[in-house]
Amino acid sequence: MYNVGDNVVYPMHGAGVIEAIEEREVLGEKQKYYIMALPIGDMKVMIPMNAVEEIGLRQVIDDEGVKRVFHILRGEKSAMSTNWNRRYRANMEKIKSGDIFSVAEVVRNLTIRDNEKGLSTGERKMLDTARQILISELVIAQDATEEEINNMIDEIFEE
Repeated sequence: MYNVGDNVVYPMHGAGVIEAIEEREVLGEKQKYYIMALPIGDMKVMIPMNAVEEIGLRQVIDDEGVKRVFHILRGEKSAMSTNWNRRYRANMEKIKSGDIFSVAEVVRNLTIRDNEKGLSTGERKMLDTARQILISELVIAQDATEEEINNMIDEIFEE
């Protein structure tokens, strides 16, 4: 159970703040929803409270988690399939998992691949999505701006 003001992560959408808990009627059925504001993209989403487990809603990482994310980003590229389709599916599974450390791996691996060989349009879009998800959580976890986090990530890959 989350409360108004809690910082949470919605897999595939990123991190945000629960602004309200409201009862709404959708398709003739009354349900309670978390109203979540996503600062990046200035979006609001309604999350049915009875589907939180299934969706994978979770707390934003703490300082130790932030250190681990940056450690992963500075790490070596992990083995990826040379087959574009397999690589794409494997990376999409990591992003969908909602696990920030898996998302950080995708950002690292695709950024390194982009610097070495370039990316296809599909993988470029995937990198942008993964990076947005990563940045949204780090912005809240670090109490920083989107620009500050973007610059920190850019600096890692310029090293």
